[in-house]
Amino acid sequence: MNTLRTILEWLARSPKRAFIVIFLLGLSIRLFLLTRMPEYALLPSDRWENPAIAMSLLEHGRFADPHMIPTGPTAHLPPLVPGISAICWSLFGMGLAGGYAEWIFSLEAFSALYAILPWFGGEFGLDREAGVIGGLAGSLIALPPANSEEIAGIAIGLLAVIFLRRWITGLGSFGSSILLGVVCGVAYHLQPVLLPVVLGWMVFELWWSQDRRKWRLSGIMVLGMAIACAPWACRNYSVFDEVFFIRSNFGLELRIANHEGAAGAADVMAAREGIRHPRINLEEAQILRELGELEYMRRARAEAIDWIETNPGEFLKLTTSRLTQFWFGPLHQPGTAIAVTTLTILALLGAWRSLPAMTIPQRAALITPLVFYPLVYYIVMYMPRYRIPLDWILLLLAGAAIWHWIRSPSPRIR
Repeated sequence: MNTLRTILEWLARSPKRAFIVIFLLGLSIRLFLLTRMPEYALLPSDRWENPAIAMSLLEHGRFADPHMIPTGPTAHLPPLVPGISAICWSLFGMGLAGGYAEWIFSLEAFSALYAILPWFGGEFGLDREAGVIGGLAGSLIALPPANSEEIAGIAIGLLAVIFLRRWITGLGSFGSSILLGVVCGVAYHLQPVLLPVVLGWMVFELWWSQDRRKWRLSGIMVLGMAIACAPWACRNYSVFDEVFFIRSNFGLELRIANHEGAAGAADVMAAREGIRHPRINLEEAQILRELGELEYMRRARAEAIDWIETNPGEFLKLTTSRLTQFWFGPLHQPGTAIAVTTLTILALLGAWRSLPAMTIPQRAALITPLVFYPLVYYIVMYMPRYRIPLDWILLLLAGAAIWHWIRSPSPRIR
């Protein structure tokens, strides 16, 4: 126990040293597992929406065709997600080298996300040792590239630190506020569900700050967001003759998750009845092409809302199932559920011990993402990758609980 404590303290003394050790450990494990992947899984293809749009960007210069058949321009995904894939493939080719480049980029982002936890721990008023423990545990998490959730996790962490420093040192200047707004606006193009998180931080800022300029600075920040969002909004208006926030597919996701016979988890539903998604259902893809993307999404949303209003009890059951699985893992996979539940319980214990010692701004910066980020995922079908952007917070809090036990062992252990 003393040896373990000494190692953790040695790593925690230097966040840079801890970052290097955890990053290299995590990347080594992930690269080893990458060598065990079959080549067909690494090759660029159009098997899902993200790579399909990336291929359209490279081959035709259009952000289009995410579905089973060509369906034209799209806003199904935020632009940065397939943009990352397209950049990797344009630099390294559409062969195996391009596939490896995309995967390695994602694995490096995963490794960096958990390697930065010791620094996050110090910023949020926790012991850096808690971050070291959480980072080492995170280095064992190896997931394939999805929709850049690992980058969204980094974005949440860095934005949380920026807002926290803003609250502690003063709200800064008009220039810094508009710059922060621009950064937030760019982040929305990676994951639009970051919007409620940022709004939560802004509401806390307006409540907490004594700066007389806080309303004007908040307005300037919103202006920065609008500036960052304007190019994509203009593109969407020119293509669809409508303005909407980043993505167009909410109606589809709502209908997939809420209908007669629906299940809480996506893979359970797929095995049970199939999914009415134009990516995997030819009939739905043909309907989308005939109607146009926005009209298709409007009809899907209306269908989902009609079912929800007619079946409020079933909707409540599905929502409860999705909320439960988000925090405690997929109920149909007991092994994964046990691991996720263990992490959640340890994080709760760590929060119980750590939150009283943290300042109010530190609590707000860290807890706001846990409250606001998952809200939309409670009403759409559950997928395990949705929680990736928040896992670092749970690992950090779980590390705080474990560090407390290491630092203060029971008398018997002593």
